[in-house]
Parts: sequence; structure tokens; C-alpha cells
Amino acid sequence: MVVCVCNAIREKDVREAARSGALSACQAYRAIGRQAKCGQCVPFARSIIDSEHAAA
Repeated sequence: MVVCVCNAIREKDVREAARSGALSACQAYRAIGRQAKCGQCVPFARSIIDSEHAAA
């Protein structure tokens, strides 16, 4: 599933960044080599990151 259309970031990329230690959407995007543009994706990315940390 696509999380960020502006940057073509997929859910699996955000999950991997969260597993590698990203605690926020901005940290996850930086780990992927991107940055949030319009911000519409941030709440969804945050929920993915939260679910990854809860499962850990």
C-alpha cells in the first residue's frame, strides 16, 4: 500500500524504518531518504510506526 503519494513511499518502507528505530514519520522519511511534502500522509505513517512499536 502507498503511504505517501508525493514521495512514492510504501507501507513496507515505513515499517522497516520503524523497526530500525524511527519514532516519528519525519524520522522514518529521513531514513528512507525523503521528507514529507504536503503532510496528508503523516497521520497514516504515524499509525504504522505506532503499530510496529506496539508489536515489538
